[in-house]
Amino acid sequence: MHPDRTSTTRFPVPVDAALRAAGWQPGRWNIKQAEIWADALREHTSPAGHRHAVFPAAVEAWAEFGALTITPTGTGRQSAPANLHLDPLHGLHLARTLGDLGRALDTELCPLGEETDTAALLAIDTEGRVYTLDHTGDWYVGPSIDHALSSLITGIDPVRLTAG
Repeated sequence: MHPDRTSTTRFPVPVDAALRAAGWQPGRWNIKQAEIWADALREHTSPAGHRHAVFPAAVEAWAEFGALTITPTGTGRQSAPANLHLDPLHGLHLARTLGDLGRALDTELCPLGEETDTAALLAIDTEGRVYTLDHTGDWYVGPSIDHALSSLITGIDPVRLTAG
């Protein structure tokens, strides 16, 4: 067993504490709110005709973690922990940006929320991988929502995506 884990949680202790302080608990599942967000994103079309992709990995992440405002404490391992607001409508007007990045990564992306201190957009792909997009570039945060939340909450730096 990893020393940071307890037998009752799937997250390291500081991550579990930050999530619980934000209102998360094991088994949290607000599918009604997730479906409202899915409908709002599906119905939105940019002035240039760009539309959002909506898929199960995004809806599941919203159902479990949507609407949480996470304010971690502590200094962070590599950088300051990220304050997060998990609401996909932060990315409502970024359908083209997410579509372009999704094509570059050979997947589709959907908004997940925002790092509130930097206004970086969090996005999830069809496989559940998480990315962040900000004025400095596009970043890979982790292979799953659990990994990404753990990295963001504990201040582990994401990996910059490079044009390849």
